[in-house]
Amino acid sequence: MTRLVLASASPARRSVLRAAGIEPIVRVSDVDEDAVAAALPADTGPREVVVELARAKARAVAATLSGDTAEGESDLVVVGCDSMLLIDGELQGKPHTPEVALARWQAMAGHFADLVTGHCVLRLRGGAVTAEAVDCSATTVHFGKPDPAELDAYIATGEPLQVAGAFTLDGLGGWFVDRIDGDPSSVVGIGLPLLRRLLQEVGVGVAQLWADRP
Repeated sequence: MTRLVLASASPARRSVLRAAGIEPIVRVSDVDEDAVAAALPADTGPREVVVELARAKARAVAATLSGDTAEGESDLVVVGCDSMLLIDGELQGKPHTPEVALARWQAMAGHFADLVTGHCVLRLRGGAVTAEAVDCSATTVHFGKPDPAELDAYIATGEPLQVAGAFTLDGLGGWFVDRIDGDPSSVVGIGLPLLRRLLQEVGVGVAQLWADRP
């Protein structure tokens, strides 16, 4: 049986996979995202940045898996993802502090931006990487205009501090998203249509991964 290993601590990504019939093995990469991004050439484009971050996460987790000792499985696919918000040509990651989150929202309220998500899929057999597929999805997010009290209350929840672009679509931030153009699952952090194609590229059909399905 082929199993999917999610190289992410994101509960949102895990929830997307579970709702889509996959019970992932969760392994956190502990990759230093800032260090990886800083090591890239200065002219690296936004899509390439998120793809390289996703690749770094997937490879870090793959390196910890060793064939039959990896959760008792010898046929695995490791999926790494990384999302950032592209505003006026600049990538914005997690704000981390209330002050940064407030500044981000003051800049993007009433406007739109692209949420870009890099995906990397590695196929492991017997502990060795036998195939790799990478790509990036982009979804345009149109933001509403929360009033100052709503924005203060939202930031006080802490939710926007640890998510790309300082918002969520599937949480409290969904109140302040007017609409999206593109794949909703990609905005949550893992794009199912793109992931299905990448899985096919490494020789795995999505039905092989469905948990408890005939």
